Amino acid sequence: MTKMSKTGPLIIGLTGSIAMGKSTVAAMLVEEGIPLFDADAEVYRLQGPKGALLPAIETAFPGTTGPEGVLRQKLGAAVFGNPDQLKILEAIVHPAVAEARRQFLAEHDDAPMVVFDIPLLFEKGGYQGVDTIIVVSAPAPVQRARALAREGMTAEKFDHILTLQTPDAEKCARADHVIDTGTSLAETRAQVRALVKNLQQSH
Repeated sequence: MTKMSKTGPLIIGLTGSIAMGKSTVAAMLVEEGIPLFDADAEVYRLQGPKGALLPAIETAFPGTTGPEGVLRQKLGAAVFGNPDQLKILEAIVHPAVAEARRQFLAEHDDAPMVVFDIPLLFEKGGYQGVDTIIVVSAPAPVQRARALAREGMTAEKFDHILTLQTPDAEKCARADHVIDTGTSLAETRAQVRALVKNLQQSH
């Protein structure tokens, strides 16, 4: 159920499983004039060239960073399938992303609405910090086809990623709003515009 903020903007949590079209919907929300905080983009910035997290990551995982930032294949190999190592990495990354999100919110305090694009919104508890939740969804065959069309993606890797994510049906059940991207771009955009209009009227 949508919660209304007493002060500041309405915080929209945007999420969706791999290859569901979340980035497409995020771009459409930006086109509607809503400021967007992209958690993944922030992680890339923090781990990129001269990124603030490189020293801590190199200390915890020697040999996984270089002049261009995190060496993703090496870091991925260090944490893939290893929950303890993943927790160490998350303890470095998550607080930094949370701080960046707080700064973003302070900068857009006068906006009617803001969007937090958080891939693991349910899995990592981020849903507790938003006012309303949009889940982006598509039929499973569409999702699989999109995912396997990505460079470097394999059926095994895709299936493993799915095991790490809350099932789509559960996400949709917990959402305040669901955007179906198993349709045309025009139909998806129409859904987004209708939802934004609805949120503007209710906030």
